[in-house]
Amino acid sequence: MAWFKRTDKGIQTPTESKKDTPKGLWYKSPTGKVIDTDELEKNFYISPEDGYHVRIGSIEYFKILFDDTFKELDANLTSKDPLKFEDKKKYKDRLKDAQERTNLKDAIRTAVGKSKGKDIVIACMDFSFIGGSMGSVVGEKIARAAKYALKNKLPFIIISKSGGARMMEAALSLMQLAKTSSMLAQLAEAKIPYISLCTDPTTGGTTASFAMLGDINVSEPGALIGFAGPRVVRDTTGKELPEGFQTAEFVLEHGFLDFITPRNELKNKINAYLDLILNQPLRA
Repeated sequence: MAWFKRTDKGIQTPTESKKDTPKGLWYKSPTGKVIDTDELEKNFYISPEDGYHVRIGSIEYFKILFDDTFKELDANLTSKDPLKFEDKKKYKDRLKDAQERTNLKDAIRTAVGKSKGKDIVIACMDFSFIGGSMGSVVGEKIARAAKYALKNKLPFIIISKSGGARMMEAALSLMQLAKTSSMLAQLAEAKIPYISLCTDPTTGGTTASFAMLGDINVSEPGALIGFAGPRVVRDTTGKELPEGFQTAEFVLEHGFLDFITPRNELKNKINAYLDLILNQPLRA
C-alpha cells in the first residue's frame, strides 16, 4: 500500500519561482471569443468569430496601409506645456509618463510612403497616448502633414482615434480645430484627395473638425463616432437614446459616412476610391 502514501515531498517549486501563463498569448473579445494573438495579428487584429475590431496603434495601421517602408514626418515634435497646467499631476509629468509608457512623442504619428505603388501621406492618432486627446502637437502635425501633401500633390489620409480635445491645453487645443480645417480646405482647393478614416472611438473635437471633412468619410465596423459620449447626450437631453446610437452603422444610416469597411479590406477600398478620384486605372 506504499504507493498510496507520499514517502517524500517530491519536487517543490519555491513560490517566488512559479510563473503564471505568459500574458499576451490569447486575446478575449468583448463577446467572449478567444483567439491566439499571433492569429489575431495575421487577421488584421480582427476577431474572426465575431468580427470585433481590436484597437490598434499608428504603427499597426502604417503596416496595414503602406506597401513596405515609410518615412515618418516630424517625429520628434512634442508639447512644451505652455499653460503650466497642474491638477492632481503636472501636465509635463503626464506627458513624460505617457511618452515612456507608449514610446510615442504625442497622440499622433504622420508618415509618407507607397500604398499599392502610389505615394500617400497618412496621419494616424494613438488612443494609448492620453486617450488620443487633441493638443497643439496633434493639430500641428496634421497641419504639417497636410502641407507636405499639398506641396507634393499627394493624397492625404487621417485615421482618427480620439477622446476629444486635450483639457490640459485648454483654448490652445480648441484652436487646432480651425487650424486643421483650414489646411484641409487648402487641399480641397488644390483638388488633392483627403480621406478620413474614423476608428473606435472618434469623438469630441476630432469629430467636430477633420474627422468629418473628408472627400470620403470611412469607418471600421462598430466604431463609436460622435461629439459627446452617449452618457453625456442622455444626461443633457433627458431622453433615452436609440439602439446602436453613435455606432458607425447608425452614423452611416444617417448620412455622415460614405461607407464602412473591415480593416482587412481597408487598403484595397481606400486605393480604389483614390484611383477613382484621381481618374486612374484601378489597381489589383
